Amino acid sequence: MATLTQSTLSMVDAYKNVDGKGRFIDVIEAMNNTSQYCLDDWVWMPANGGTKHTRSIRTGLPTVSWTSLYEGIPQSKSSKQTVDDTCGMVEGLSSVDQRQLKLYAGNEAAIRNAEGRSYVEAMSQELLTAMFYHNPATNPKLPKGLGARYGVKATSGAGAQIIDAGGVGSANTSIWMVEWGYDGLSVIHPEGTVGGIERENMGTQRVTDAGGNPYYVEEERIGANVGFSLGDWQRVSRIANIDVANMQAGSVNLFKFLRSAYYKMKSRRTNKVMDQAAPGRCAIYANRDVLEALDGLATNSGSTDNFTRLNWGEVEGKEVITYRGMPIRETDALLKTEARVV
Repeated sequence: MATLTQSTLSMVDAYKNVDGKGRFIDVIEAMNNTSQYCLDDWVWMPANGGTKHTRSIRTGLPTVSWTSLYEGIPQSKSSKQTVDDTCGMVEGLSSVDQRQLKLYAGNEAAIRNAEGRSYVEAMSQELLTAMFYHNPATNPKLPKGLGARYGVKATSGAGAQIIDAGGVGSANTSIWMVEWGYDGLSVIHPEGTVGGIERENMGTQRVTDAGGNPYYVEEERIGANVGFSLGDWQRVSRIANIDVANMQAGSVNLFKFLRSAYYKMKSRRTNKVMDQAAPGRCAIYANRDVLEALDGLATNSGSTDNFTRLNWGEVEGKEVITYRGMPIRETDALLKTEARVV
């Protein structure tokens, strides 16, 4: 039997949902951001090993040799690496006292649904944070996000996909270019589960208060089983170390770094490379400060501004900003307090 504290809806909370005549008032979702919009990009697939997904990635080619008649051929082989990615569970419980619902007859479903929507938004925001920042090395319950894969600069491997924008302090942000799909980034869920956020009505549950006294609630479980699996590391690139203050002052050449990130993406040249699947859907992720800075740079009409600019359009009633055909997604999940990537 569960014990609930004041994390459940109180009578005061219930009164905030109805007017003076007991009618339900639509809730203004002031805490919502663009997270659910960004989740539309996600490509889900079931894990191939229960709660983990295993990939075999070719990391080296065999050697070939020039030979002559009556001369042997040196033997060689390619090299491959096996990579495992795991899933994590994120859940929430929305519980409303049955007696409270009876006080607002006719509004029960609306009150429960409004509270459930807030859990969906909270979960959407958490999943976007997981995509960029979570690391099972710090907490084994968490899935492995992009920051844990592209967190150290290098001359080969994933580290070679990092473009350093020059920030040296701890007030930096990043821009990410991501190709979605099996060869790029996929979102995995355990076999036998459903990809995405689930809302499940648990019905009437007997719980206890802090004093151990029982009562009944109507309960809804909101949950998701999520992991991230990356195929070819060349299908993601990161512009790191963007000093926020310098960017806002206009002294960071964001379009130069976007161009560098674009040319690091294997996605742009898969039609020129043998045995490559067609590129998946690509998207760019940045926070609102980066978008504002890009807007300012793109609308400047100076004589030296010869760069590929942003394009504005509308798809299904939604504003879409693109760079080289890739939509730019605004997300508050990307922080302005990132440490320097070295």
